[in-house]
Amino acid sequence: MKVIAINGSPRFNGNTSMALKAMTDELERQGIETETIQIGNLSIRGCIACGHCRTSEGNKCVFKDDCVNDVAQKMREADGFILGCPTYYAGIPGTMKSFLDRVFYSSTPYFRLKVGTTTAVVRRAGGVDVVHQLNNYLNLAQMVIPPSQYWTIAYGRDKGEVEGDGEGMQTLVKNARSMAWLLKLIEAGKDSIPLPENEPKVVTSFIR
Repeated sequence: MKVIAINGSPRFNGNTSMALKAMTDELERQGIETETIQIGNLSIRGCIACGHCRTSEGNKCVFKDDCVNDVAQKMREADGFILGCPTYYAGIPGTMKSFLDRVFYSSTPYFRLKVGTTTAVVRRAGGVDVVHQLNNYLNLAQMVIPPSQYWTIAYGRDKGEVEGDGEGMQTLVKNARSMAWLLKLIEAGKDSIPLPENEPKVVTSFIR
């Protein structure tokens, strides 16, 4: 089994990296392979709502000049993934938002009932908003989100400060441990318990 961790921070080896590493280290201890991909330092354009990915072969985004299609394919093939980023104005950084909009618009059907979780790094406030925004992607993709003891947030501004947030780091490790358990549970049940039946989505517009 494999989990992909997406780092939405533009900083290498910063607090977001440390938060994600605490989680991937725990997954590795639980026998889950991991790979971390940093996208926050890249140039990624936003979705232009052209619909190309809905009809193209392999549901590829129309833009081929950045990492989105390649990373989306890795996420499709993985058993689960972690979305992590810093907090900018109580929200997701712009590059991460552009990345997630395109990945999830093109790949949501591939993510159904995979295991996914999120983490935010924040100096003081706004981290709950970021976790909520990240979780919206997982919920709308019908993913399974593992629990923990608190919101999956780590506190710190200067490099390394998150390691001093004992409760925050423990929360992330417990979340990763729950993620490993869910992954193993789903894997063990594949042969005996079929996935719940899916059906075409009913779309109701409130504008008449």
